[in-house]
Amino acid sequence: MSRFAALDAQAPVTLYHDGDCPFCRVEVAWLAKHRHRSRVRLVDIQSSEFKPDEVGRSFDAMMGQLHLQDQEGRWFIGMDASRALYAVLGYRRLVKLSYLPGLRSMMDAGYRFFARRRIRLGRWWEKRQGKTVS
Repeated sequence: MSRFAALDAQAPVTLYHDGDCPFCRVEVAWLAKHRHRSRVRLVDIQSSEFKPDEVGRSFDAMMGQLHLQDQEGRWFIGMDASRALYAVLGYRRLVKLSYLPGLRSMMDAGYRFFARRRIRLGRWWEKRQGKTVS
């Protein structure tokens, strides 16, 4: 797969997300309202109906990083899943910027840092949201 493969992701894509993650829920709510929402099928991996073995993945792997599969069956994982999603939604110029030398490695590292801590960060964020609302 080429370094810029995310730009070639073919819609519709299937985005596998963690429905228990506060950040994922915000993103999914935004996607549900997006003008190109028909290009993305959302699958909550926390749903009792989801069977990771049916898509050839393990639940733990899918919990560790974002997974997206395009119409042609290609998998995009981690930051590349985000890039493929945004390319399909029409943000190709932003995706191209994310490939710039230096920026690409920073974004990839930032994603890995966030992905490992998203549950803890999500709990903290929800508590902060509760404090500002009351």
